[in-house]
Amino acid sequence: MPARITGLTTRLITVPLLRSWGAEAPENHVIVTELTTDDGGTGHGFSWTPTIGPQAVKALLDYDIAPFILGLEANPEIVWDQLWKRLHEAGGGGLTTIAMAGVDLALWDVKARQAGTSVTGLLGQRQESVEVYGSGVNLHYTLDQLVEQARRWVAAGHNAVKIKVGKPELREDAERVAAVRQVIGPDRLLMIDANQRWDLAHTFRALEVLGEYGLEWLEEPIRADDLWAYRRLRKQSPVPIALGENVHTIYRFRDFIEAEAVDIIQPNIVRVGGITPFRRIVELARSNSIRVAPHLLPELSGQLALTLAEAVSVEDVEDASFEQLGILDGPSPVRIRNSRLTSSGRPGLGFEFSGQPAPLPAPDSSVPDSKGNRIEYSNS
Repeated sequence: MPARITGLTTRLITVPLLRSWGAEAPENHVIVTELTTDDGGTGHGFSWTPTIGPQAVKALLDYDIAPFILGLEANPEIVWDQLWKRLHEAGGGGLTTIAMAGVDLALWDVKARQAGTSVTGLLGQRQESVEVYGSGVNLHYTLDQLVEQARRWVAAGHNAVKIKVGKPELREDAERVAAVRQVIGPDRLLMIDANQRWDLAHTFRALEVLGEYGLEWLEEPIRADDLWAYRRLRKQSPVPIALGENVHTIYRFRDFIEAEAVDIIQPNIVRVGGITPFRRIVELARSNSIRVAPHLLPELSGQLALTLAEAVSVEDVEDASFEQLGILDGPSPVRIRNSRLTSSGRPGLGFEFSGQPAPLPAPDSSVPDSKGNRIEYSNS
């Protein structure tokens, strides 16, 4: 008889970021899940949101998801499809899929643990290691702070980096992109992310100015809802267009791919609902020869990247991993050395979350706090 789900519990961890992501996002929220099965299995997962809705996600898990999944077969693909239909009245993606990730990850965790392997091993590891690119939520940094961050990325051995753009004046963006390009040199890849701050007309103007710096991609310049605008943009853009962190379902990814509106998709494993839908989205991209670059959460996306047929790069935002934030009760499930990520081989997903965040170590240089004030850090 297949194992059945017997329980689901949750707890919310809110942790301040080592390097504030600005006034809108000085902290991250992790909703830790623990799922039990009638054969004695226990799986650990999580949902995640940097800003909006952690209490809403937890409420969905506690009041709408936990009662519904009791007694279901502990098969992540079966549970995911049934749960998505159940929750669709509240929305096909967004808070609903973020909450669903907490269940899906826990189910994959228990499945791998009971098989005596990691999730990477369970799915089949195809890559010995994957490239990691340096990333930062740094639009609020001064130019000097941005340059110092770029220098840290170079010192860390990154072959590719990504910075934020979207200053009130385009000349400011140009100055910052030019400064980073000078620091990293001509051979490293440089990506820029506008975080949906522009309209179509401004995007075309920005490409005329910023395109000369040899950009690997331009990420989400326009609202991710605006398929029409992205279709027009990609037809005329000299720079590849990337999006996906704000796309939550395979149907919406299919819309962008079939409309020929995107070059690189960037699904966030938690926001799309977990490992189950992420793998389906990757196969959709692969069948259409579209590049994949998973969004954030390298300790999770890195493990999945190791299982993909095509090599992908994994995003690592400076000093923002779960291990660096002090919320893991044990070592990280991945290792990052010389800009390459490998698996530690820990059972399941390898996440064991602590009860409370540990005291945060201080980074080496000054960054603005959530109000934009300059704070000096040292390791002394």
